[in-house]
Amino acid sequence: MQKNFFCLILFLLFSKNSAQTKAFVIHTVAFYNFENCYDTINDPIINDEDWTPAGTQHWDTKKYRQKLENLARVLSEIGTSENLNSPTFIGGAEIENQTVLEDLIKQPKLIDKDYGIIHFDSPDKRGIDVALLYQKKQFQPTSYVNIPLYMYKNEQPHKEAQKEETPEDSETEDVIQVSTKNHRIYTRDQLLVTGFLNGEEIHIIVNHWPSRAGGEKKSSPYREMAGALNRKIIDSLQQINPDAKVITMGDLNDSPFNNSVKKGLGAKGKIQEVQPFGIYNPFEEMANKGLGTIAFRDAWDIFDQVMVSQSLLQKDYKTFQYWKAGIYNKPFLIQKNGKYKGYPLRHSLTEIGFSDHFPVYIYLIREKK
Repeated sequence: MQKNFFCLILFLLFSKNSAQTKAFVIHTVAFYNFENCYDTINDPIINDEDWTPAGTQHWDTKKYRQKLENLARVLSEIGTSENLNSPTFIGGAEIENQTVLEDLIKQPKLIDKDYGIIHFDSPDKRGIDVALLYQKKQFQPTSYVNIPLYMYKNEQPHKEAQKEETPEDSETEDVIQVSTKNHRIYTRDQLLVTGFLNGEEIHIIVNHWPSRAGGEKKSSPYREMAGALNRKIIDSLQQINPDAKVITMGDLNDSPFNNSVKKGLGAKGKIQEVQPFGIYNPFEEMANKGLGTIAFRDAWDIFDQVMVSQSLLQKDYKTFQYWKAGIYNKPFLIQKNGKYKGYPLRHSLTEIGFSDHFPVYIYLIREKK
């Protein structure tokens, strides 16, 4: 009798565990700042002279090809610890033009993924744009638009932004460009893409917010405007569909704690704090732990972030939901020696690296039907 009872318990435990075993569809959503991803041809409309064979970077075909090969290696591997497929979506920044992207997706490590490209030229004077790559077999775009951020030099929403900064606070290649005619500050557009991921509507916004040129505090109002624009875009989507699933990602040039993210966008760092129509930022918790995607003077920060709307936090998994997030910082992406040991391995005159940023990513999952 005791033997039969023991067998019954084992049967019940086995049945319970079997019922809990479910199969899921997983998609990786990644963002990467490609850092100065220029071709070798001088474009007279933008400031790309340094990135030509005759420029200060001596940027020739051999270096360009190596840069693309390096980027392709990274992009093909992001998120593969949990999902063997490369990212379904890749948001990118610091991209010169469509041709660069066409050359990138033809790289041996990416060509079999059959990526589509959504890209617009932005008014940024360095000629660097944002773009979205997507796997055509997984995602079918239905609409896409570049939404400009209009800022003017005389706009200073916060008085504290007028405080002087120390010279090191403004060390950046991304110089703010101001029109002499109307004082407009030219920066990257925000790219909004809508489409169907395995039959389910998803909205994706790709960002590269204004830099910290001139100092963090002095330039903060511009990023706060970018955050407010991002929030406006999301609001418009949620007005059409209260259950709209929105992912916003990019190089924000701000941490998860800055006003542009916390106030302009209204992102929360804890899931339980996210209200209906709100935004969750999983990278706030990582920043609290001291992790980073970019380093400056031996201090780490997370400028690269992927955030999701509350509609992606339901946890029923009958539809696509947020699962978890990460920073892709494998050893081959890290400087091994010298002054910048431990930093992201970027390009120099003697070595073709990857980027001064680490990529970031999230997973979306849904029960298999």
